[in-house]
Amino acid sequence: MLGRMSVLIRTAGAIGRITLDRPEALNALTHDMVRRIDAALDGWERDPAVTAVVLDGAGERGLCAGGDIRAIRESALGDRSRALAFWRDEYRLNARIARLGVPWVALMDGIVMGGGVGLSAHGRVRIVTERSRVAMPEVGIGFVPDVGGTYLLGRAPGELGTHLALTADAMGAADAVLCGFADHVVPSERLPELVAALTAGTPAPEAAAALAVPAGEAGLSRHRDWIDHCYAADTVEEIVDRLSSYGEPAAKEAAGRILGHSPTSVKVTLAALRRAKALDTLEEVLEQEWRVSSAALAGPDLAEGVRAQVVDKDRSPRWSPGTLAEVGEAAVTAHFAPAGPLF
Repeated sequence: MLGRMSVLIRTAGAIGRITLDRPEALNALTHDMVRRIDAALDGWERDPAVTAVVLDGAGERGLCAGGDIRAIRESALGDRSRALAFWRDEYRLNARIARLGVPWVALMDGIVMGGGVGLSAHGRVRIVTERSRVAMPEVGIGFVPDVGGTYLLGRAPGELGTHLALTADAMGAADAVLCGFADHVVPSERLPELVAALTAGTPAPEAAAALAVPAGEAGLSRHRDWIDHCYAADTVEEIVDRLSSYGEPAAKEAAGRILGHSPTSVKVTLAALRRAKALDTLEEVLEQEWRVSSAALAGPDLAEGVRAQVVDKDRSPRWSPGTLAEVGEAAVTAHFAPAGPLF
């Protein structure tokens, strides 16, 4: 008997449907899944009967928890070319989703992190629900936001994107809309109605708007004063100092979370965000992320972060270097060195 495919691809009425189907791994993205999705788009973009592409995830927990970081760790410790080949195809797919000829409708129900954001938040119609938890948590595993994450984070209001990137905090539905990661909030119980309308040929923006509910107050909006002040500083050290001394418990908690992450990752992430804001296109930002990811793969913290969080689960990573003060400007700048063309 053949094993279950890791991604289900089929046509239903007027839509192409993609279901990430690794629920036991929270639909973590593999290289094969990326290739199969890209190949499906080749056919659907040439098919006038397909008026939208709909992405969702199998299981009850979420759309996608990100890339298969166990496989990436194995590559970091051995043949790095495997992770690089995965990222190259993944980043190209992220760019393709953004410029797709038909609406890409992403059902961002439940957990949507890392590579899951790359597959969803660059689409034309992005749906979150009351169960959504959207995040770019890479600094917690010794990595840096990629898949176009720094493009999105760099364009969030004020310094909200910097806060989310350096703390690895997750967004609920209202915050995801506020920060530009989603367009509409649709109750999870009504997602089948949305898919049915799209299958029947209802234009995607119209179908989504008809079922959308008010996003409500974004939690992050209540913290804009201290977030915009503290994260406007030029260095991570100064950001942490401002957060620690600000008269707000949430700011002090944020400082503690930043200090628990890889010092190299948070410094490179801040630099990547600031540089991404000055770049005009998603493709340019993905090119920058390709350079940063390539450098991070060769460093010690990615393999160590995945070990601590996913493999051994001792939650006690031994970062190298271990403090912000030990990460010099030259080490940060080296992450932006050319790594060969992406596109």
